[in-house]
Amino acid sequence: MARRVLLIEDEPNIAEAIRFLMTREGWEVGIHAEGEGALAAIRAFAPDVLVLDIMLPGRSGLELLADIRGPEGHGAGLGALPVLMLSARGQARDREAAERAGADRFLSKPFANAEVVETLRTLAGA
Repeated sequence: MARRVLLIEDEPNIAEAIRFLMTREGWEVGIHAEGEGALAAIRAFAPDVLVLDIMLPGRSGLELLADIRGPEGHGAGLGALPVLMLSARGQARDREAAERAGADRFLSKPFANAEVVETLRTLAGA
């Protein structure tokens, strides 16, 4: 059974790059491009791993992660979902904010393709 990853990413080139990498690895990939409706997309797709951009239209990735790790997320069975957070800024404060919010891993854009693949494999326990 293929692993499933959902990308909550508003930059089409980044989403397509990760989609390409992970489908080549045999994963099923879903994409949602904004913060609004992201929790419903997560529930509907039921990913093994979530890739979450910090800066999204509608709601930030940090707000979404707070929901996932909070009571609403735990009630929906999302509280333990592994999350890889991405940021174009890559500043220390972004990394710290992501860690405080409950991200399992953090990568700055641009990222190495092999690093994304290995990180997602690790998070999924593959």
